[in-house]
Amino acid sequence: MNKPRRAPRRQVDGVLLLDKPAGLSSNTALQVARRLFNAEKAGHTGTLDPLATGLLPLCFGEATKFAGELLDADKAYRATLKLGITTDTADAEGQVLATRPVSVTVDAFDAVLRQFLGEIDQVPPMYSALKRDGKPLYEYARQGIELERAPRRVTLHELRCLAFAGDTAEIEVACSKGTYVRTLAADIGEVLGCGAHLTALRRIRIGELGLAGAVTLEQLEGLEMTAREVCLAPADALVSKLPCAELSGQEVARVLHGQAVCWNGVPGQRWRLYGEGRFLGLASVTADGWLQPKRLLAANFAAGS
Repeated sequence: MNKPRRAPRRQVDGVLLLDKPAGLSSNTALQVARRLFNAEKAGHTGTLDPLATGLLPLCFGEATKFAGELLDADKAYRATLKLGITTDTADAEGQVLATRPVSVTVDAFDAVLRQFLGEIDQVPPMYSALKRDGKPLYEYARQGIELERAPRRVTLHELRCLAFAGDTAEIEVACSKGTYVRTLAADIGEVLGCGAHLTALRRIRIGELGLAGAVTLEQLEGLEMTAREVCLAPADALVSKLPCAELSGQEVARVLHGQAVCWNGVPGQRWRLYGEGRFLGLASVTADGWLQPKRLLAANFAAGS
């Protein structure tokens, strides 16, 4: 019996703000969303652990050219900590290593949080995707191998307690890229003297993007294709923090041929390029005052500008 033929993949362009559920890897969530849009090309902007929920921007088609823009962006999370118990993964999925009594007041907890504000050094966890000799650290950890890891400097811009009840605390943290909230939870527990691990994590912001307008996979599945496409933001949503350059028709023509245009800007500064209200791509200012295109949308060439 012949299997039904799958419809050809479609050219879909845009950014989907997905509210990822717990228990699903970022790649699995991406593949489900790609299937729902029947998209030809898709990618994500940085992973979330399966345990975590929340904001996972997914890029389709031309938007994938700008997916890397969010890798260096600051992020914000809400996290739930369980005090008194440490695990080998620093989260609820790991094996319990130790249990200690908890005698912590909310004032003491707040005081410890203040110690972590600003620049701190974090030792990446063994259960992470960081690679050593081409192999992720978590593969070594699963074999019972503990490797020495160099501390990394990260920045906690905001850290506050949202709720506190005995041995459970909920915090909100705004941080630089590369921050492990699992490690932060464990480190907070050690300073408190009772240990702690992460039981829930929700990402609420990446750069300028937040959960407002984010959709779940279940919501997408309940929509017709035309309604799903309404959920997509344009590609320039990923670069909204960059200054905007409105180009004349002549300048657009030069840019689309890879040529620079004269520009009054700070050398090295990057700009979003627009022509007649249409997003063209990105450019950066050269040392001698020219705006040099770096990454352009292919659709603009097809438009014959």
